Amino acid sequence: MKITCITVGKVKEKFYRQALEEFQKRLQKYCKLEIIEVTDEKTPDKAGIKIEEQIKVVEGERILKHIRDNDYVIALAIEGQTLTSKRLAKTIEQLGIGGNSSIAFIIGGSLGLSKDVYKRANYQLSFSAMTFPHQLMRVILLEQIYRSFRIINGEPYHK
Repeated sequence: MKITCITVGKVKEKFYRQALEEFQKRLQKYCKLEIIEVTDEKTPDKAGIKIEEQIKVVEGERILKHIRDNDYVIALAIEGQTLTSKRLAKTIEQLGIGGNSSIAFIIGGSLGLSKDVYKRANYQLSFSAMTFPHQLMRVILLEQIYRSFRIINGEPYHK
C-alpha cells in the first residue's frame, strides 16, 4: 500500500522532525510512505476573510497538484468524522481490500483547506474538535497510521 501525506509548510522544530523520522522508519515495514510538503503562504496581520480565502486557494492548488487520480483522499478537518484507532485501521484495511492501494492524507496550513481540496477529498477525518499545530498533527497522523498497520497485522501495540 502507498500512503502519501501532503502537508502545508515545513517542520521546523527538531523534536517534531525526530518523531516523524522515527515513525517513517517504523512504517517502512508496512507501506510505501511519501511525505510531500507544499509551501505555505504568509498570512498578513489582520488579514480579512477575502485574503484568507485567497491564501487557502493558493495552498489548495499546490496540494491538488500532488494528488493522483487513483488516490483515495482523506482530508484532515475539524468538521470531519472522528474514528477510533481500530476503526481507522479497519478503514485503511478495507480500502486496500477494495482495491484502493493509494491513500493520500491531507493536512492544511494554519487557515485550513480550500473548498477545492474538500471537494476532491473522499473522506474528511477529524482527530479532535481542538486545533493542533500542523507540525504536531503530522506526528499524530503518522503515529495513528503506524498504529493502524499494527492493528491490521494483529501485532501488539500499547493502548
